[in-house]
Amino acid sequence: MSKTDVLTLDQNELTEAWRTTLPTLLNESDKAEVKADEHDPKSVRIHIRTAGHAMYSFDFLVTYVDSREVKVDLVDVEKDDQTVDERNDVIQNMVEDYIRHIHECAQALKKVTS
Repeated sequence: MSKTDVLTLDQNELTEAWRTTLPTLLNESDKAEVKADEHDPKSVRIHIRTAGHAMYSFDFLVTYVDSREVKVDLVDVEKDDQTVDERNDVIQNMVEDYIRHIHECAQALKKVTS
């Protein structure tokens, strides 16, 4: 039995849907930028900047496995524009929280992706 549940949404529409939905799921003070991935039409790149003194930024690659499921990869974490070791507990907790929000956004977008 072959899997036929594929993402059929145009990448520009997908990117725009993420742009409008993701900020509603993040902390009000966090800023998110969503861009189409240039190499994969089933992927978007998400850049999240935290507010406050921490000045962290997180880059994620979100790839649709099918019309409902996404794979989220952490690409980079920076503080004050310097790459940092993302293995410390504070950053790991923030990464897990953002990944959860990204999955929530994918769930919220099911109506447009399937």
